[in-house]
Parts: sequence; structure tokens; C-alpha cells
Amino acid sequence: MMKIQFRLPIVILVMLLPVAASSQGLTTETYKIGRVLSLLDAKYVDSVNISKISEEMIVSTLKKLDPHSVYVPQKEVAEENESMQGNFEGIGVQFNLLNDTIIIITPTPGGPSEKAGIISGDRIIEIAGEKVSGIGITTEGVRNRLMGPKGTVVNIKIFRKGLPALLDKNITRDKIPVNSLDAAYMVTATTGYIKINRFAETTTSEFDSAVEMLKKQKMQNLIIDLRNNSGGIMNSAVEIADEMLEPGKLIVYIKGLHTPRQDFKSSSLETLANARIAILTDEGSASASEILTGAVQDWDRGVVVGRRTFGKGLVQNRFPLPDGSMVRLTVARYYTPSGRSIQTPYSDGVDKYYQKFYNRYLNGELLHADSISLPDSLKTYTLINKRPVYSGGGITPDVFVPIDTANYSEYYRDLVRTSTITTYTLSYADAHRKELLARYKTFEKFDKNFAFDDKAIKEMIAAGEKNGVKYNEEGFKTSSASILQIMKALVARDLWSLNEYFRIMNKTDESIIKASGIIDNVKVYNEILGFGKGKE
Repeated sequence: MMKIQFRLPIVILVMLLPVAASSQGLTTETYKIGRVLSLLDAKYVDSVNISKISEEMIVSTLKKLDPHSVYVPQKEVAEENESMQGNFEGIGVQFNLLNDTIIIITPTPGGPSEKAGIISGDRIIEIAGEKVSGIGITTEGVRNRLMGPKGTVVNIKIFRKGLPALLDKNITRDKIPVNSLDAAYMVTATTGYIKINRFAETTTSEFDSAVEMLKKQKMQNLIIDLRNNSGGIMNSAVEIADEMLEPGKLIVYIKGLHTPRQDFKSSSLETLANARIAILTDEGSASASEILTGAVQDWDRGVVVGRRTFGKGLVQNRFPLPDGSMVRLTVARYYTPSGRSIQTPYSDGVDKYYQKFYNRYLNGELLHADSISLPDSLKTYTLINKRPVYSGGGITPDVFVPIDTANYSEYYRDLVRTSTITTYTLSYADAHRKELLARYKTFEKFDKNFAFDDKAIKEMIAAGEKNGVKYNEEGFKTSSASILQIMKALVARDLWSLNEYFRIMNKTDESIIKASGIIDNVKVYNEILGFGKGKE
């Protein structure tokens, strides 16, 4: 099967490299480093923190190699594993902190909390006998108390409006999925939309479930949103690309000094063989996102819409260290089917490497397509219709969409900076939850009919004043449409899910509007890809 075929080489790669390294024994250089640390520990005039010095040495060394080889401290390893594996062990709730109180936004469907009768709007007052309300608890503090090994029990006490006493709940922890898809819905009568926030072990199965659900709604074509998707597991990107390509097509290949070339090719899945495809990218799309985008673009398989991607073409493997920390070490470069390396050059050092991305804001690239300057020496061509594409610094879209600044104002910026909009809408949804759900039985009715009244708008403005954001009439007028849109979307998220948040926010999203217009017009779609009338 395809999943074994794709995953096996990577597993072998991860496992064989440490063995090969250990068989070489200690070199003079590695012994020298250990000797210096031993001398510092045993002979130095003052006491020294050897652990801290070792970590600083590792961090400094890796920083000089490339921008993406990094040291991960022990305390961060578990969190990174959760993100990549697509699950963690806990009680399964989405929560927020409001006025120093833990408010349940929604329990995970089918999870331990839902089974225990926890509902949206509940407030957690105690965890394992410890009062957690009014003590200045942080998000990390909540996670540390609620998460734990599968099968263990945690006792929580809940305040629920309308009940005279606290509810006492013993909840058995279990594996909780961490979704890598934020949204999946129909944008038009025939075009679906899927937003992938990262590539984890569960991404392919989530994607397949979303496609199946959308096909039941008569989806024929698909927009895949990879904006601000910084990557993750390469296999998941390869597997999704496989569903769009004919059998035997090269999706990506990797190679490095100690890594022989490995080719990843499409099988015979073709789940989306007949669908027109649009992929949305921006400066936050990186790594695995660029693998999927590069394969689709190089085979003239779909239209890339948005802005130039980040430009990360290096492959890292994870190597554990004895104390539970680990190193993410670059072991290879990856190349798109046309042979492109999209890695941004880093020979001038890490600081100047990241400065190049800041320069995109300064040189106007996010506003004007012609601000992207790539030399002809980096030019190559797509594999079917020989359209020019470039290597050496991200993937340039087929259709450019500038960043939206139309409704921007400093007043709006300050409301966002102080979390005023998020905090106010959370309290609004909490105070009006029962009333809103009674009035709007479905999201569709809410979306069509709900609007904030003058009282709510004045309350939000007053909340801003309380947070140090002085009301600016001109700024509010400039940004009012965006402010009210995000407020409505946040309330929808709290009443239903993140999917509904994006359904509201995406209505005015220029990249989605542009992509759906292209994808629903066969002639325009084919002309962009270079097929012309013969392929209509």
C-alpha cells in the first residue's frame, strides 16, 4: 500500500543514521569537547552550570550550520510530539481564560469531558482539589493540570449557571485528537474548501474524511488553503499530492551528503483525479506546504494563488539526546519534480537569512507582484506545459494576491494587540449563549441574520478604553467592517466550531474569491496552466 511505501524509507533513514554515527566511535574533536566540559566541572575556580553551558554550546553550533537545525529542550519535546502525532492525552476540552476563570468553549466530540457531561459555558473552579479560579492561572498551568497519561483520573469541580452547587466530575483521561484541518466546507455549489494548518501523522486521514464529506455535497473542484502552514511531516504532504496526480509521477526527491537520493512517486489513488485544484499560499507557507505546492505546480496540476512561499527546502530528522531533549538536524535537501530547490540561501548566516523575509515587507513584495526579483539563472520550467517557474527562494504563485490593507487602522491594530476583540466576544458569547442558540438553531440562520446591536458595539469600545485603547472615530469608521466581521466570526466559533469562524472570515478573503472565480471558469483555469482551448 502507498502509506507503507512512502513511510518506510523515512523510518529507515531516521533509525540508521544514529547507528552509523555510533559505529565511528569518538573522534579527537568530540573527545576534546567532552574533556573541556569535564575540566570545567572538576577544576574551574567557581561553580558552573554544566547543563546550561552544554545547551548553549549545542545551540551556538547548530545556528552556524543552517537556519533549521535546532536544539529542542526536554520540556518542549512532548509538546512538539503532540503536534506531529496529532494527539495528546487529557480530558478533551477547548477552553479560554476570562476574568481569571477557566471557561469551557467546547468539549471534544466523543472525548472524556463530553462523556462526563461537560458542556460549553461551564467554568472550572477546582482541579484535583486545588482552587484554580482567581489565582492568576496561565494557559500552560491549565494544560499541565488537565493533561496526563491515558487511563488516569482527574477530579474537577464545575460551576454551571443556574445550578445552586458546584458539579463534581471524575474524568478519565484519554487520547485526544489534535486536528490539522481547521475548516472544510463548500465555497460554491461545486467547489470545496479545505484549510490545513500543519502536516501531522493524522493529516491524510483528516483530509480524506473532509474530501469524502464534501463529495457528498457534490464537490467537483477543490481549494486547499496552505497559508501560514509552516509544514510538518513530509509524508502527509506526499500522500495528499498523490491523490491528485496520475500514477508514477515524481512528487518530491531528497538527497544529502549522507542521504542517498530517495524519490517519492504517486501511486494509483487519484482520489481527486478529475478535480480542478487551487492552492492558496503566502509568506507563511513553508516546508511540507511547499512540497505539496511544488508538485502541483510542476505538473501543471493546479493553480497556485496568493503570495510567494517562505522558502524552506531542508529536511530535518529528530535525534533524541540522553536527557530527553533532542536535536532536529538537517540531513538532506528536497527538490520539486522539476528539480527545483526552493530553499532561500543562508550562506550569510542565520540573522541575514531571516532579514530577507523582513525585507519582503519593506520592498513592497506583499503588495506588488513585480517587486519579486528572481534572476533568470534560477528559472526552470513546468513538466507538462513548460511554464517558467523559479527556484532559490520559495514558490512564486501563478496568480498574485496582495496582502489586504484596505480596512487597516492603528485603532484596529491596538484592539487586536490588546486582545480586546477576542476577550469581549468571548464574554459576549458566554453571556448570550443560551439566547443565541435558541434564536439561531443553525449556523446558517446565525450567519444570515445575526448582527451586533449598538449596545454591544459600545461595550466593545468601552472594553478597549479599559485596556488603554482610546476610541478613534476615524479609525473605527475605516475598520468597522473588519472589526464587526471578526467579532461575529469569533462568536460563531464559540457557539459552533473553528470551521464556522472561517466560513464567516473567508467571505471577504480576496485569495479565496480569486481562486473560486478561477476554478469555476474552465477556460480561465486552463489558460493559466497553459492548456488552452484544447483541454476545455
